[in-house]
Amino acid sequence: MFGKNVGNLDRILRIVLGLALLAGFFLNPDAQYRWLYLIGVVPLVTGLLSTCPLYKIFGFSTCPLDKR
Repeated sequence: MFGKNVGNLDRILRIVLGLALLAGFFLNPDAQYRWLYLIGVVPLVTGLLSTCPLYKIFGFSTCPLDKR
């Protein structure tokens, strides 16, 4: 479907950030704007799939190039 355009370091950071934000959602049940933590789904999914639609739109990639 989408080509990979997220490198390993970028991918790990996205997954960690996504999990941290989702953890904040569950650990702060009384927060006024608790629903904002759900934005963590975006970096989590893009990290797990190794693709970012915004990178594709802007022609950006953090994947190393295959030099053959």
